[in-house]
Amino acid sequence: MTTDLRLEAIKAWLTTYFASENFSIAPASSDASFRRYFRVIRHGHSAIVMDAPPQYEDTQPFIKVAQFLAQHKLHVPKILAQEVEQGFLLLSDLGSQPYLNQLNTHNADSLYDDAINALVDIQLCDQGSIVLPAYNRDLLQQELQLFPDWFLEHHLGIAVPASLQTQFELLIDNALAQPQVIVHRDYHSRNLMYSNSNNPGIIDFQDAVVGPISYDLVSLLRDCYIAWPEDKIQYWVQQYFNLAQQQGLLSGYHLEQFVRWFDLMGLQRHIKVLGIFCRLHYRDHKPNYMADLPQTLAYVHQICAKYDEFIDLASFLSSQPKISAIL
Repeated sequence: MTTDLRLEAIKAWLTTYFASENFSIAPASSDASFRRYFRVIRHGHSAIVMDAPPQYEDTQPFIKVAQFLAQHKLHVPKILAQEVEQGFLLLSDLGSQPYLNQLNTHNADSLYDDAINALVDIQLCDQGSIVLPAYNRDLLQQELQLFPDWFLEHHLGIAVPASLQTQFELLIDNALAQPQVIVHRDYHSRNLMYSNSNNPGIIDFQDAVVGPISYDLVSLLRDCYIAWPEDKIQYWVQQYFNLAQQQGLLSGYHLEQFVRWFDLMGLQRHIKVLGIFCRLHYRDHKPNYMADLPQTLAYVHQICAKYDEFIDLASFLSSQPKISAIL
């Protein structure tokens, strides 16, 4: 049996931190990066260890954003201890029930109401008190490029259509035209933890940027891991829009304008995610995300069919038997 050297290093670090070996540790979860998480139980209390190998992951963005969001009263993990050189963080435990596990047993309207309120709170945070990367043209293009590189060419062996970059430019322009706020960048049902108080707990925010106001909302409502009827999505969009207007985030804008931003932002995100899921499979040996390709692709088809500007992309997708077979 191969020894897990990093787990052994975590145990040694915790033994030193606790001044005791009187604790238990077990896997809690992993994510789409190189990070892993372990749950530590000591004297009946639990905490989470983040294992972020320094050669692949930098813990500093997580620390910076966690402290910033906590200062603004968002429900995020507290950093109890850190060993940055080894890539270890000891965090408060927000529980083991992500939204994805709760949405079928709880009132979804209530859960999304909490998530929308928390999202607006994030967007109201003072951008001037934290330095975050800009979700700029270069980053948007880099993300979109994952679709032809990993989904079309690597996964399906399909030639990239000449018109694709023109469609990408429309999506990039849409993102840059929006009010720019703090963006979590992965605000969905696996990164929101159900909590009896101050719901939801928010995790996995280390990639936060300053970017388009509709990005996190579309991550939440057109989630790659759970689908809702379109009338429910539009109800929640209206709920968000009303709250954002009340708080001054969308003053002077009309709902129709926001819905277009929201739709095209979702198209950008889902095109990108198709590439990410394939890259996770082929490069990072994490095949489970491939099961989420059909829902993600369905969103792409839906929005392409809604907007005439994307008729070229819609025609291309519909003309490819390998793509149609995924649905």
